[in-house]
Order: sequence, then C-alpha cells, then structure tokens
Amino acid sequence: GNSYIYVCIYADLCTHMCIYMWKNKHKRTARKTLKTVCNENSLFKSLSRYLICGKDPELRGSMLLESNPYRIPLIDQVVQTALSETQDPKEVSVTVKAFKTADLPNELIELLEKIVLDNSVFSEHRNLQNLLILTAIKADRTCDMEYINHLDNYDAPDIANVAISNELFEEAFAIFQKFDVTTSAVQVLIEHTGNLDRAYEFAEYCNEPVVWSQLAKAQLQKGMVKKAIDSYIKADDPSSYMEVVQAANTSGNWEELVKYLQMARKKAQESCVETELIFALAKTNYLAELEEFINGPNNAHIHQVGDCCYDEKMYGAAKLLYNNVSNFGCLASTLVHLGEYQASVDGARKANSTQTWKEVCFACVDGKEFHLAQMCGFHIAVRTDELEELINYYQLITMLEAALGLERAHMGMFTELAILYSKFKPQKMREHLELFWSRVNIPKALRAAEQAHLWAELVFLYDKYEEYDNAIITMMNHPTDAWKEGQFKDIITKVANVELYYRAIQFYLEFKPLLLNNLLMVLSPRLDHTRAVNYFSKVEQLPLVKPYLCSVQNHNNKSVNESLNNLFITEEDYQALRTSIDAYDNFDSISLAQCLEKHELIELRRIAAYLFKGNNQLCKVDTDAMQYASESKDTELAEELLQWFSQEKKRECFGACLFTCYDLLRPDVVLETAWRNNIMDFAMPYFIQVMKDYLTEVDKLDASESLRKEEQATETQPIVYGNFSVTSKNSLDEYLIL
Repeated sequence: GNSYIYVCIYADLCTHMCIYMWKNKHKRTARKTLKTVCNENSLFKSLSRYLICGKDPELRGSMLLESNPYRIPLIDQVVQTALSETQDPKEVSVTVKAFKTADLPNELIELLEKIVLDNSVFSEHRNLQNLLILTAIKADRTCDMEYINHLDNYDAPDIANVAISNELFEEAFAIFQKFDVTTSAVQVLIEHTGNLDRAYEFAEYCNEPVVWSQLAKAQLQKGMVKKAIDSYIKADDPSSYMEVVQAANTSGNWEELVKYLQMARKKAQESCVETELIFALAKTNYLAELEEFINGPNNAHIHQVGDCCYDEKMYGAAKLLYNNVSNFGCLASTLVHLGEYQASVDGARKANSTQTWKEVCFACVDGKEFHLAQMCGFHIAVRTDELEELINYYQLITMLEAALGLERAHMGMFTELAILYSKFKPQKMREHLELFWSRVNIPKALRAAEQAHLWAELVFLYDKYEEYDNAIITMMNHPTDAWKEGQFKDIITKVANVELYYRAIQFYLEFKPLLLNNLLMVLSPRLDHTRAVNYFSKVEQLPLVKPYLCSVQNHNNKSVNESLNNLFITEEDYQALRTSIDAYDNFDSISLAQCLEKHELIELRRIAAYLFKGNNQLCKVDTDAMQYASESKDTELAEELLQWFSQEKKRECFGACLFTCYDLLRPDVVLETAWRNNIMDFAMPYFIQVMKDYLTEVDKLDASESLRKEEQATETQPIVYGNFSVTSKNSLDEYLIL
C-alpha cells in the first residue's frame, strides 16, 4: 500500500518531466492515472506517440472509444504527428487495425491519406492503397474517384468488383479503364450502366476486337441489329453467326448480313455460313454476286437455299440455284412462276416427274399457253391416278382426243373424254361410246350422262352394262330423247323384272298405241296372257290388240278365246267365230250360246244352236233347233221342243218338227198334244206316215218269219258229197278238213 502512494506522489511531481521515463516505470499499474494526467494536461502528442509505439492494445482501444471525450484531439495528434514520425510498418499496421476495430472510417481515411498521399515511405504500399479505396467506398465518400485516379498500386479487379457491388459503376469503369482491363470496363458500361453509346465510344477508343464483340453481343440483344453487325465486323468475330443470322432474318437487315457473312466466310469456310450467305444474297437480289458465288467452289447447301427462295417467291434466285444443282423438277416449277413456259416444259421433260408435269401443265393453263399445256397433259393422262385431277383443272378435249392414240392409253382417258363430251360436246358422246364403250368405265360414264340429261346415251350405256331394267325405265321416262322401237323391243326381252313388261304395255298404249301389237308379239312368249287380256279389257282396248290375241290363241287360253269371240260377235264376223269355237274349245260355250241365241243375225243364232248341240242341248228356235234336237237322240228333248212349238202357236214348226224328230217322238204323245192344241190337221201327215211305217214293219216281220221257218225245214235234210253225207254245218267242216 505504501508503495502505491509513493508512486502517485512521484508521478504528480514529474508531470512536466519526460513522460517517457515515467511511463516506462509505471505502465502496468498507473494506466488510468497516465490517461488522466495526459487528458487533463493536453499531453495528446506525447500520448499519441505512446499509443503508436506502445504495446498496449487495451489502452489504444480505450482511448479510441466514443465515450472518451478526448478522442478527437488524440486522433488529430496521431494523424498529424505520431504516425508521420514512425518508420515501422508494424506500428502503422497496428494503428490502422485499431482504427478499423474502433469503426472510425472517416478518421481511418484521414489517417490513410496522411500515410499514402503525403509521399511517405508507405505511399506505394498495396494493402494501404487497397484499404484507403475500400474504406472510402464503404464510407460513401465522394473522393474515391480521386483515390482511384491518384493511386497506382492497388488490386484493381478486386476493388472494381467491390465498387460494382456497391453500385459505384463509374468508379469500377474508371478502375478497369485505368488498368486496361477493357473487357471488364465495357462490360460495366453494357451490363450496369446500360449506356451502349458510351460503350460504343469506348470500343472505338480502345479498338480491340474483344471489346467490339462484347458490344456487338449487347447490341444484338437490344435489337440494334445493324449496329451489332457493324460491331461484329469490326471485331472480325464470326463466332455468333447463328444469332446474327436469326436476328437479321427477323429485322430484315439483309445487306448488313451479307457483309457480315462475307467476313465470316473468310474466317471459317463452314457450309452453314456459306448457305446463309447465299440466301442473304438472294434476299438482297444480288443475283450476279449470287451466280458468281455458286459457280465457284463452296460447301453450301444450294438445294436447301433454292427451296427457301422458292417458298418466299424469290424465283429469280431459285432459278439460278436449281439450275446449279440440276434439279430440273424444281427448276421447271420455278420457271412457270417467271412466265418462262417453254423453258419450264423443257425442264419438266428432263425431270420426267408426274408431279412436275402436272404443275407445269396447270401453270401453262393459267398462263393460257394451251399448246404447251397439251404437251404436258400427254404425260399426265397416261397415269390413271392423276387423270381425274388433270381433267378437273384442265378440261381440254382435244388433248385427250390426241392422247387416245398413245401406246399407254388407258381406260381412264376414254372415260374422262366421255365425261368431257357430256359436259361440253354432247353431240359427240354417242359416237365416242359406240366406238370405245368396252374401254370406258361405264359406271362413271353413266353418272356423267345422267347429270347431262343425255338419255339416249344413258340407255346405250345401260344396255352395254347389262342393266336392262334401268335402260327400259329410262326410255319410258324420257321417250322423246331415248326411245327407239327396235332398241326397246330388243332390250325388253332381257329385263329381269317381269313387271316392266306390263309397264311397257301401258307406256306403248299411251305413247305409241299403233305399235302396241308389235311389242306384244315380242313379249308374247313371256306374258301372262290372262293378265294382259284383263288389263286391255279394263282399259277397253281389246279391239286394238286383236292381232296379238289372234297370234296367241293357239295357246287355247280361256281369256284369250273369250275375248276374241266377243270381238267376233261385236264385228258380226260369224265365220271367224265359227272357226274360233271349232279350233279352240277353252271357253264357256253355254254362256256364249246364251249370248248368241237371241242375236238378230241368224248366222250367229245358228252358232248358238251349234254350241247347244255341242253341249247336248237344243235351241228352241227355227229349223236348226229341230235338226239339233233330232241329232241329240233325246226323246224327252224332242217332245219338249214339240210342246214348245204348240204352246207358241208355231203350227208350221210343229208339223216340221214331227217329221224332223220323227224317230224320237212317240205317236201317243203327238196325238195327245195335237188334240189338246187343236192342231190335228198339222199332225195328220205324221199319223199317216206312222200308219204306213207300222204296216210296212208288220209286213216285213211276217215275211221274215215265213223265211225263217223254211230255213229251219231245210237244215234237217242231209247233203251227199260222194261217199259222205253231211247233215249239219259241223259235218261239212269235217268233210272239208278231210
């Protein structure tokens, strides 16, 4: 305790003495007292020297605390006096570290300025320069650009990156520019400031290819295609040609693209570059340069470029390209768009492709070059699958007519020509069909003829196609155009539907009644005659078809017979009627007889009696009735007829009947009838004849009996023949045998 008291007294007395001596003796135990003494007596200079050269970091830290009211004058002395006097890097380092620890950026900057900028031995110290600039950046000092320009020995890339991270882009650019890191410098202008104009000026200033490349890439991304291509050319950089080509295609900067690709081809003769160069020349219509290029050595995909030019309707360029690769098919297609039709036909001939022929043909049609179109059409028409499309587009009849003679002419050509005739020259269709019907697709021709209302041709095709039913229906539906008698009669016999026979009969009855019998004669082997007669009877046209009825009467059909008989009665043709009923017996004779028995014409009444006779019945009229009654050999019928004459007061007929039916009548019945009707006078001749006949018969019987008796008497006497005697017929037979 006493020792400490003595030390304090001693220190107080030596305040104005050399501070160093005191400090060396009492630094451990009197730190607080020293701090107090220096602060109260403004010994900041001495204290600053002690802090710099001393080894007491704790004291340094406490003196730099914000709570120390004497911190500012102390720092001033450190900066102005103490630090400038030292030559020890370690002391400088410790001091700087203390300021950093105390978080005194402004004071640290001031300190570092004193060290670095005042041409001290530490002016070129890299770390100190780095620290000065970094501290200024972090402290947001405006003098950092001055430090950047003034100082030369610092880590430029690292410090520039720190400046960028602190959004000090101008400072970063200045650092890169000062140290000739041009790529990073222009990158700052492009990516951080976004000022491409300054970047362009900087690129012009440094004129380095890599800088131009970076600028070009940025310009390309911003859509500044023309400037970007110019920058790439200055950079002599073909590496990004794909992006450049794509951008130029989008923006349409073809002339600039040509320049760029010409530069790129000098650097690297790749097929892609040359291909794009050809297309760019085509887009700019530099056809002379294009032709010169493709005629020289190259690795370009010329055919591919030709297709692109064709698709974009650059036919002049496409012509050069296709001709260069000898693609005559595409060349022909291109030439037709250029209006060079003759050359396109020559190209199609070399290509010998159906598709090419077709395209050139259609183009010639559109261009009204019909002669050339016909030449092309010959090569298409011979192909069945292409003919229909050709016809739909190019309906040239003369071409097909000429093509029919070709060796490869096929069914489709004949068919399509028939269709064209139906549309445009209907008068020639029939002749064509008659010549080539076997080589025509008949179903297609049928549709065409029907659509064109060519009914006669339609019937012809139906006939050849063996659709006879449709042919007949067509003729009946369109008789004015389609009906021909000979053809109709020929086809009607081939139809499958029997009902068409009767439709045809009705059609003829309405359309050609005078020719009906001709049709019926043809159909007679196939007709149901009963049905036909019923139809004609219904429509009251039996007289019209009398020839048909006569021709089929040999079938002895009842309906036919009765119809004809009725016609004969109507016509009072008794001879034909008598012939008919004698030849054909299949009819109702009783009905016919009843119909005729009261007819006013006597010949027909006789036929009625004839019919009754044929059915064992008599007619009660006139002499013929008596004759038929006599021939019937029926006693009852004869007596009934006699009774009828007596009742009808036909006395003369009564008398005549007695003799006509003489053998059938019984005299007692005749006597009674005559007596009852008071006509004995008319009966007397009959009775006289009866008496005579009876007496004659009696005399004959008497004579016959006498003769018989005589014969019997002679048969009993023997007959002598030599030594034999024959008493009977049997004996005579025996004699003859011997």
